[in-house]
Amino acid sequence: MKKIKAYPLLAVLAVVIGGIVGMVDTVFGRVLLYLSDFRGEHIIFLLPILPFAGLLIDFLYQRCGGSSRKGMTLVFAVGHGEEDEIPKRLIPLIIVSTWLTHLFGGSAGREGVAVQLGAAVSNWFSSRFRIKDVSKIFLITGMSAGFAGLFQTPLAAAFFAMEVLVVGRLELSAFLPAVIAALTASWTSHTLVLEKFTFPLEQRVDWSIGNILKLLLLGLLFGLAGKAFALALSWAKKKAALRFKNPYIRILMLGLLLTGLLLFLDRGRYAGLGTNLISASLHQGRIYPYDWLLKLALTVLTLAAGYQGGEVTPLFAIGASLGTVLAPLMGFPLAFTAALGYAAVFGSATSTLLGPILIGCEVFGFAYLPYFSLVCLTAFVLKHDRSIYGAQKVMDYQNMTLHFPKF
Repeated sequence: MKKIKAYPLLAVLAVVIGGIVGMVDTVFGRVLLYLSDFRGEHIIFLLPILPFAGLLIDFLYQRCGGSSRKGMTLVFAVGHGEEDEIPKRLIPLIIVSTWLTHLFGGSAGREGVAVQLGAAVSNWFSSRFRIKDVSKIFLITGMSAGFAGLFQTPLAAAFFAMEVLVVGRLELSAFLPAVIAALTASWTSHTLVLEKFTFPLEQRVDWSIGNILKLLLLGLLFGLAGKAFALALSWAKKKAALRFKNPYIRILMLGLLLTGLLLFLDRGRYAGLGTNLISASLHQGRIYPYDWLLKLALTVLTLAAGYQGGEVTPLFAIGASLGTVLAPLMGFPLAFTAALGYAAVFGSATSTLLGPILIGCEVFGFAYLPYFSLVCLTAFVLKHDRSIYGAQKVMDYQNMTLHFPKF
C-alpha cells in the first residue's frame, strides 16, 4: 500500500531521472561515436597506446574509485540490498575510462556505462527522497533510463532492468517508473540527436514444421554462444587476477597482447564496439566464418584485462555475425538470421528474456515478435543460471530461495 501511495511521486521523479540520464547518455554516446570514427582513421597509431591507456584507467580507479571499482557488481549489490550507496564519482570515472578504452581500440561495449550512470543518478534521488521500501524501484528506474537513453529502445530497457537483477523474477512493482524513465530518456537523447540504430526487416519465413525446428536449433546455437561468452569471461577474469595479482601489471601485459592481436587480425577489425560486424551482417558485407569467435575472444580479453565499457554491443555483433554464418545452412535470409542472433546471444549471455525479445522488435520490427520470442526463449532456457553478471541471482522456485549463478 505504501508503494502505491508513493507512485505519483515516483512517476514525477522518473521523468526527472529520465531527462538527466538521457542528457548524460547523449554526451557520452556522441563523444564515443566521434572517438570511434577517429580511431578508425588512425588505428595504426592509436592501438599501440592501448596498454598505456590501460595504466591510466587503472590509476584513475585505484586513486579515485573507491567502491566504484566494483562497477556492475556494485549496482547489483545495491539492488539486492547488500549495499546502500553508488558514489557519484562512478559517473565521470566510467565515462572517461570507457572513452579511453574505445579511443585506443579495446574491444568492449557501452551499455555498462549507461546502466551504471543511470543507477548512480537514481540512487542519489533515492537518498534524497527517502520513501520506504522503494530503493530497488529507484535503482531499476535509473537502469532503465540509462539503457533507453543510449539505445533508444525504451520497452526493451524497462523490461531488461526489471528482470536482470534476479533471473526468473520480474520486478513489476517498478513497471510504471521504469517505463516512464525509459521513454523520457529515449525521447531526450533522440531530441538531442544521438544516433539510433534501426534496421527494418523485409524477409519472412513460413511457419512450417521444418522451419520451426530450424528456429529451435538456431535458438540452441545462439544460446550456446551466449553461454560460451559468459563462461569465458568469468574464467578469464579469474585467471588474469591469479596470474597477475598487481592490476597495473595485469592491464599492461594483457594490453600488450591485445594490441598485437588486434593489429595482426585485420588491422583493428575487432576493435571497438563491433558495429562494423553488425553492419556487414545486415547489409550482406564481408563476414568470415570465424568473425563471431574472434570478437568473442578479444572482448573477453579486453574486459579481463581491466578495460571498461560493457558487453552488450559486442554480444550484438557476435550474434549477428554468427547468424550470418548459420543462415545459408538453415536456408534463411541473411539479415533475418543475423537479427535473431543479435537478440538471442544477448539474452543468453545476460540470462534475460523479455528485454532481448523487445530489443529485437524495436530494432528490426514488431512484425517479427513470434520469431524473436521462439528463438530467444530457446536460448534463455539453456542453462540460464550462467550469466555475464556474477552478482546476478537466480530464483529457485522449488525452495523459493535465491542463489548466485554457477560458473
